[in-house]
Amino acid sequence: MREMTKGANVGLADLSDDAGSVVVGLSWSSTAGDGDADVSVLLLDGNGKVRSDADFFYYNNPAAADGSVQLLGKTPTDSGSEDRIGLDLTAVPEDVERLVVAASRYGGSRFGELDDLRMTVADRSGEALLGFSITDASVESAFIFGELYRRGTEWKYRAIGQGYETGLAGLATDFGIDVDDEGEAEGATDGEEAAGATDTDLPAAERPAAPVPPPAPAVPAQQTQEAQETRPTAPAAPKRARGPRTAKKKVTLPAVATKSLAENDAWRAARLFPASNLKSDKEREVRATSVLLSVMAQVPEFGRRLTAAFGAPAGRMQTFTEVSLPHGDTPKRPDGVIRVERAGKLWTALVETKTNGNALRSEQVQNYMDIAARRGYEAVITLSNDVALEGSPLVEVKTDGRRKHKVALRHLSWAEVAHQAQMLIRHEGVGNAAHAWLLQELLHYLQHENSGCHGFQNMGPSWVPVRNGIDEETLSQGDPRAVEVVESWERLIRQVCLRLGGELGQKALPVQRTQRGSTALSRRAALADRLCDEGRLAAELRVDGSPGTITIVADLRTGKLRTSVEIPVPEGAYPLTSAKRLMRQLAEAPADLHVETLVEGQSGPRGTLERLRPEPGDVLPRDGSRITGFRLSLFKGMGATRGNAESGFIRSVDNAVDRFHSHVIAHLAQADRRTTRRAPAAEPVTEPATDRTAVRA
Repeated sequence: MREMTKGANVGLADLSDDAGSVVVGLSWSSTAGDGDADVSVLLLDGNGKVRSDADFFYYNNPAAADGSVQLLGKTPTDSGSEDRIGLDLTAVPEDVERLVVAASRYGGSRFGELDDLRMTVADRSGEALLGFSITDASVESAFIFGELYRRGTEWKYRAIGQGYETGLAGLATDFGIDVDDEGEAEGATDGEEAAGATDTDLPAAERPAAPVPPPAPAVPAQQTQEAQETRPTAPAAPKRARGPRTAKKKVTLPAVATKSLAENDAWRAARLFPASNLKSDKEREVRATSVLLSVMAQVPEFGRRLTAAFGAPAGRMQTFTEVSLPHGDTPKRPDGVIRVERAGKLWTALVETKTNGNALRSEQVQNYMDIAARRGYEAVITLSNDVALEGSPLVEVKTDGRRKHKVALRHLSWAEVAHQAQMLIRHEGVGNAAHAWLLQELLHYLQHENSGCHGFQNMGPSWVPVRNGIDEETLSQGDPRAVEVVESWERLIRQVCLRLGGELGQKALPVQRTQRGSTALSRRAALADRLCDEGRLAAELRVDGSPGTITIVADLRTGKLRTSVEIPVPEGAYPLTSAKRLMRQLAEAPADLHVETLVEGQSGPRGTLERLRPEPGDVLPRDGSRITGFRLSLFKGMGATRGNAESGFIRSVDNAVDRFHSHVIAHLAQADRRTTRRAPAAEPVTEPATDRTAVRA
């Protein structure tokens, strides 16, 4: 991989023979675990402007109709998350000369608060071609990471690293995006850094300008968010609530099913993909592969969503099952084949499927990798209940470095397939009602108890020995079984995020607080040592729209699960006012919710919501110490078995997160939205009486 410096440029053809379709990655990390940003892509003509507002792609406009641009969403990494963007350069319209890749922060956040800002570009086989790290970020709320531009028939990349204090509004205006008065007011701060990059083979008019106002034409990134945490509402500017209108209205299914015409509840609706008669693992694998590949070919949005991250272009897709391919003396039969045609060129992949918790076999996958390399296939896609982790491959395969044609090994979890289907039919929409119905039938199939496609469902063979070792206090640091349990816990948390994000239509990602320079293996080893010492597994989830980070702790000694969130107290707010406001926000929360006061980082008074509702003052520290926030927690029993049965550990974690989000987080978020819509009331000048007798009176 070639490391780029600011201002440097390189031709993609010099780095790969197959760079017609690339995957761009934007990543960053945060030691606090709360760093986030939104990515955007702009298509610019020869004048350095967008042809129309439709050339601006961001979270509310994630894909181009011609398949040239597709925002693939966030993927967890060891130190944070990575946003991936699929770019099919062969599909970019001829009058588009530059593709600018940018990111922006909101709510007053700046890029200087993040570490390891980096952009990478990989070819369709997944091989990283180049990387560019930004090390000088400070007060900028929007950043142009880099751009891809035409030079004759060739595409080149230039590392830019240009920041803007004015956020996405300033960037959008520079490149011809119409921003309304509200958007301009929100971004109306002077002082903009335009440290432009240079390119020796670019005309002077196309080179980024020096840092003098007004800034040089650059790339539209994303709109900033004000202290009220609202986004602009102009259709042309990037907003959470609304964005550029698409050409066609998308179809989504209603959240509530229509009333059934059945005579009684025992009747079951006829299903397009029945699963009740599946008995053997082979039957499950054949049926699941055929069902999935068929829906991918018939619903372009869905097929594109699952394959774009693997380097597949947007084009006509055909899928096949039980294909016989020669391999030595005995032909091999992969479970499926995917072929995508665009402009007379083919992208092809072999598919190997496992269901019902069966593990992928290295020898089998190795055979398919060898066949794919000899026959010119671009990828081998494995599909199973397992969730892939960085630094912990599901199968070990060897690649022949002498082969000119390289094959990418990719993995999909059944949980990710269900997540993408749910996002499309419930939240983002598809082209027509028939496509939505097909995806709904696919979801019904995946969720059927006989399909075997239920995602991660087993904590592994080390789960019981580790639990027994913790109970008997015989588990020692360095035990490899503890590392296996930590990996299983991480897979479970990632699956919880996929399921929760699909149901809510929001980004849900695990938070990983790591030290700079640490690896996945060292991080998991440290967590395993903590598990041996403390007997607890812990994880944090960040869900868009939530008032804070959700923490879940599994205490293997007590057999309890604790889900919690910390709610900060606004600076300068009166303690009693904050306590009463919290009780109002939690009016419909469970009575057994535990409320704990945080006093300058320490634990303060605590009690259940049932006891505190009539007496909010009881949660205040008696010595008058300054309150920094409240920790809200729910407790429940932890499943004992390692699987996903009713009494299993995995099921208990799912139930704990669901209950906490629906009964606590959702109420807090709703209360925050109501508060945001109302004008804030002025605080009284003097503190009311804090004597407890006076308060209760």
